[in-house]
Amino acid sequence: MLVLVDGYNVTKSDPATRELSLEEQRVALLGRLRVRGRDLFGEGRIVVVFDAAGGAGGSTARDSAIEVRFSRSGTADDMIVELAKGASGKVVLVTSDRTLAERTRMHAPAGCEIRPREALFTAARPMKRTRSRRYPAGSVGIPAGGNSITEELKKIWLDDEE
Repeated sequence: MLVLVDGYNVTKSDPATRELSLEEQRVALLGRLRVRGRDLFGEGRIVVVFDAAGGAGGSTARDSAIEVRFSRSGTADDMIVELAKGASGKVVLVTSDRTLAERTRMHAPAGCEIRPREALFTAARPMKRTRSRRYPAGSVGIPAGGNSITEELKKIWLDDEE
């Protein structure tokens, strides 16, 4: 599976990043994808495409599991469509640009799933814990029964201070 992210389409509309500089927007999006990309999309190659105006024209860089591309000539949209054309499997496109979504659908040989840019906004929020639990005392070096001793000491110390 190939996941294509319309970089500035996401960052320029995201309340968490839209006021940042272009470089800060890119760093924030890549950080978000680095941490939550696999949870959001599963296994596959993730490619984030930015217009060259925001970075080195035509360059490609790897940020751990995330591939970053800047359009050389043309737009990021054109590059996204070209990447979709060359895909051998399913394509997932993250954008809210309807024209780009239709162009990509027409050219992706194995089909294309469109996800709205807001799908990545939620990735900026911390994941909810399914259940709250404390660390077992033994996992942080406290011997068995250590918590009860600590509670006893708190009572002694607090009683003495009052």
